[in-house]
Amino acid sequence: MDTDAHRGSVTIEEVAAAAGVSRSTVSRVVNGSTAVSPEALESVKRAIAELNYVPNRAARSLASRQTHAIALIVPEDTTRFFGDPFFAAIVSGINARLSRSDYVLNLFIASDDPGDKTTSYVRSGAVDGAIVVSHHTSDTFIDRIASVVPVVYGGRPVRERERDYYVDVDNVRGAYDATVYLIESGRRRIATITGPLDMPAGVDRLQGYRDAVSAWGLSEGVIEDGNFTADGGADAMRRILESGERPDAIFVASDLMAQGAMTVLAAAGLRVPDDIALIGFDDSPVATSVSPQLTTVRQPSYSQGERMASVLLELLAGRHPRHVTILETELVVRESV
Repeated sequence: MDTDAHRGSVTIEEVAAAAGVSRSTVSRVVNGSTAVSPEALESVKRAIAELNYVPNRAARSLASRQTHAIALIVPEDTTRFFGDPFFAAIVSGINARLSRSDYVLNLFIASDDPGDKTTSYVRSGAVDGAIVVSHHTSDTFIDRIASVVPVVYGGRPVRERERDYYVDVDNVRGAYDATVYLIESGRRRIATITGPLDMPAGVDRLQGYRDAVSAWGLSEGVIEDGNFTADGGADAMRRILESGERPDAIFVASDLMAQGAMTVLAAAGLRVPDDIALIGFDDSPVATSVSPQLTTVRQPSYSQGERMASVLLELLAGRHPRHVTILETELVVRESV
């Protein structure tokens, strides 16, 4: 058979005739239904392969009321989204998993939109499900999205409920291990630069720091919010130096903030790690681009993206994945301690 002549023009009726089954049987096979006998399934698959049949996605969507599209919603501004390597790793992991499925990814950077356009688009039926990454307490529009499509969160949701699905890293343990490493290195005056405290990651990494200094009987050092940005980390570092309580070590809750902090320390004539030791969080490319290279907590962002996509695909297939998946972190020791 000359399959090249059929490529792109084969109809479902031709597949049905070649397989010796009805059109509806072919349709059920194409749409993944299990209501087909093993013999018919094999005949249809063989006919599809021989004829090089490519299902019409638009027609399938109309029949099944599925769009085969997923929304990735990031309630951040474009500067942070494109400037933070964390998001690149997350999106790469999501895309890698979706590339092995029939689904496509629609990206929404929703900081400048109070949720109205994003919510309207999702609620219109344009996507089958959503992944939400880097959400804040103020992002209440996510609740309106979660009421109409399955949602998987990257990180513990701000208002966690039993029905929520999310994939997170062990932020508390990662921050705890980093702070303990500073203590075991002989540091006793340990400050911290946190992420935004309206985000669970910011809250959890601060908790890990507090648990560590408490477990070792130390007093908390200066605590400043660096907003998970390099500029924010630099501003927080200036405030710490101006506080009059100069630390001998700092746990910084992201590599970008640590990069900003290191520029301020260098400008002040303070050496890392001789005068002040630093540990970051992420193990992003930033950690090895600074000098000295940054000791940091590795979080598996790519794997987190893959797993979020997998959980959502399971939900869309009618299966019942685990509600909560927590991925382990790892301390990576370099030169800044």
